[in-house]
Amino acid sequence: MMPPDHPPIPPRKVGVLLINLGTPDAPDTRAVRRYLREFLSDRRVVEIPQLVWQPILRGAVLTTRPKKSAHAYRQVWREDGSPLAAITRAQTVALADAFGPGVIVDYAMRYGRPAIADRLAALKQAGCERILLAPLYPQYCAATTATANDKAFLALAGMRWQPAIRTLPPYHDDPAYIAALRAAVEAGLAALPFAPEVVIASFHGMPARTLPLGDPYHCHCQKTARLLSEALGRPLTVTFQSRFGPAKWLGPATDTVLAELAASGTRRVAILAPGFSADCLETLEELAIRGRETFEAAGGTDFAYLPCLNDSTGGIEMLRSILSRELAGWVDVP
Repeated sequence: MMPPDHPPIPPRKVGVLLINLGTPDAPDTRAVRRYLREFLSDRRVVEIPQLVWQPILRGAVLTTRPKKSAHAYRQVWREDGSPLAAITRAQTVALADAFGPGVIVDYAMRYGRPAIADRLAALKQAGCERILLAPLYPQYCAATTATANDKAFLALAGMRWQPAIRTLPPYHDDPAYIAALRAAVEAGLAALPFAPEVVIASFHGMPARTLPLGDPYHCHCQKTARLLSEALGRPLTVTFQSRFGPAKWLGPATDTVLAELAASGTRRVAILAPGFSADCLETLEELAIRGRETFEAAGGTDFAYLPCLNDSTGGIEMLRSILSRELAGWVDVP
């Protein structure tokens, strides 16, 4: 029996924390600068010695890039905010009751808000003595999955009573993920008013040096594309987008391939971004808007961007499936 003056103890629960990259709070220069400062100061994102990188970041990069990025964000901003934040929030709501009454599903962003440390503290306060960290990156990369886990572990290091922790492994080749992608792509292609000659799978780029350093990201992307191609029964052209800086990046580059396809006579293209769990600036502005402009300027006539899984029925069922597997032994999922 507890003494009468004992603080209240909430019922024991299990937490699931969905984690995505992050977004500025608003599509304006000040908010974007604040976001980019945090994002580009991450040593896993930019692996240049800080003594060299920080003067460059605080000089040329944060002086010029925020205005350009803010313009891009304004083109895709929704009434309910950033697409990435709005969709991740919708995924969280859709999964709220997926694992039974003893499980709390929440979300956080690696950069920006809601912060990982704040949501971990909230889950602990709500009685979560076991928490599954779920970075929503199908393909493992040190600059995405690892840094999200790093931030969570840093917050845990400051807790006197830590919850037990599990982390969601990469799911680049998970049958549930491939099946969800296949269904979404087939439905998307069937709804188009034209038949694409080429279907492109565009993944976020990473510096080429990450591959020989041991990052499995490139291999995971290639395997996802191969499995999806086999499931669809048609070839996919693999490209990488979002190059930044002068270093050599994984290739071929998405914008270059789009221009080359059109210049060589391809007139109809569809493109998808299977490495993103939710549509965001890199898909809605870089691919759907600028990708179309690049393709049409080089002679293409028909271009379609196929949305991410987002909070679609298939996407949510896929997340429920892979998260249920990781919760096994902690909860009996209904």
